[in-house]
Amino acid sequence: MLHNMTTFLLNAAFGILTFLLVLRFLMQWTRTSFQNPLGQMTMALTDFMVKPARKIIRPVRQWDLSTLLLALLMQIVLFALLTVLAGAPVSPVFWVWQAVFGVLGQMVDVFFYAILLMAILSWVNPYSPIYGVLNQLSSPILDPLRRVLPAIQGFDFSALVALLLLQMISRIVLPGLAASIL
Repeated sequence: MLHNMTTFLLNAAFGILTFLLVLRFLMQWTRTSFQNPLGQMTMALTDFMVKPARKIIRPVRQWDLSTLLLALLMQIVLFALLTVLAGAPVSPVFWVWQAVFGVLGQMVDVFFYAILLMAILSWVNPYSPIYGVLNQLSSPILDPLRRVLPAIQGFDFSALVALLLLQMISRIVLPGLAASIL
């Protein structure tokens, strides 16, 4: 039972931190403003790691490599700790591959939750201050779909299609790729 609780807590702590680092990376990539509650919270919770890392690893164009590498490092440390706790053989190459798929999965999750929250807010309160942030964050996924899927009777189904595609990537594509590589 102690092993299960430790595993759960490690997954939760490192998962949340990785999610926040990925969110920060994607907000910078999409040039989403950090002058909002979500951006301020993300910066406050990740600055302690990102600021020192930026002194070593500089951004390349709009890619904040230090934040992305920190997310990858969080996943590597998580898988290393879980391996040691399970008493499994140590395999750093395996940890790196698991970490890559962990970060990719977190990216899919950030887009999924941003689109889901945006869709809900569009029905409940489209003038919410967070709506614009979510719209800008999800634009790399929704804009191409909106060009392909025209609005039908004034309804935009791109969010629904995006959510289905993201779930397919999360539940079928990424696990399939991970199984074939690992």
